[in-house]
Amino acid sequence: MGRVLRCCKGQPVLIVAFIAALVSMLLIPPDEQYLGYCNRAVLIQLFCLMIAVAGFRGIGVFEALTRVLLKKAGSIRRLGLLLMTVCFFSSMLVTNDVALLTFVPLTLLLFSKINDAKSLIWIIVIETAAANLGSMLTPIGNPQNLYIYAQYNLDPIRFISLMLPLGIISYLLLFLLCFIVLKGKCEVAPSEKHPIPKIKLLVFAVMFILCILTVLRIIPDLVCLAVVAALTLIFDRRLFLKADYALLATFVCFFVFVGNIARIELIRDFFAAVMQGRELITSALLSQCISNVPAAVMLSGFTTNANALLLGVNIGGMGTPIASLASLISYQFYSKSESSDAKRYLLIFSLVNFGMLILLLLFALFIQPLIYI
Repeated sequence: MGRVLRCCKGQPVLIVAFIAALVSMLLIPPDEQYLGYCNRAVLIQLFCLMIAVAGFRGIGVFEALTRVLLKKAGSIRRLGLLLMTVCFFSSMLVTNDVALLTFVPLTLLLFSKINDAKSLIWIIVIETAAANLGSMLTPIGNPQNLYIYAQYNLDPIRFISLMLPLGIISYLLLFLLCFIVLKGKCEVAPSEKHPIPKIKLLVFAVMFILCILTVLRIIPDLVCLAVVAALTLIFDRRLFLKADYALLATFVCFFVFVGNIARIELIRDFFAAVMQGRELITSALLSQCISNVPAAVMLSGFTTNANALLLGVNIGGMGTPIASLASLISYQFYSKSESSDAKRYLLIFSLVNFGMLILLLLFALFIQPLIYI
């Protein structure tokens, strides 16, 4: 019993997701449609990226990056600005999930050498917001963009021009936030340099590139999984133990929950009634409850206003921890770190995310229409 309680305490998001999925299964008993709930590509991409990132960490790549970043940064503020900017712009090409899987572990490693637990929370929360907001600028930045882009057959230039004003104001707000909350110097004791094995570096680089190409839909996800699994078996099979299976299970539970509630007729009728002329607000608010990817899929059947839906689900990635499932990646990494403070993290996360949600909604409702024609 004690072990079960410790597991529940260590994985609160997984427990909530599991209970939600279980309740939804009582309403919609399991049938053949359950097979279509889970986004296989997302799960495979997450797993493969976890393996590649764990491989880089194991051979000391992050340690080397740590020394370079600390030498360049010189202060907590500069370090935060650097990490925020990298997450914001990299997520446009490699998705918000990939950006957070790559840079949150690096941030935790950096701060294992800096005695500043408060700044660590602020930087991870800002990185998470940056990845979610930067990814909205391109069709390949996140799953909801890919879905809406294909579903409504959007023009890529019009897509980017629609999202650009929101992206600019988002980056400026994050830049200002870094200046306000981040202070202090990076005082780190010198550490020994260890040589990085070149062969393993090449292998893990190949894995990571395969993951990126899979995200871009250049390589099939099953091919990526097969190659990553084979390389892991050959070069370091211990990496299989380092994947975050709890996070993968959390995603599966949310997929089941969302798939089931989308089949309840009462819910479908409700959204058909409230969507007309309220696409932006409705999609942003629904994202708070079921996350922005399933919200985009569910609501697309009730509107032809792709622009409002696109803005709504991307802004809706701010707010609650499940508004964007990518935010769970950051929380899971942080909660497993030494001296983690889950209550403080969730408080700061809520302050930043709900603040950004309100500001960006106001911008999209009153300023965006004046800019975008």
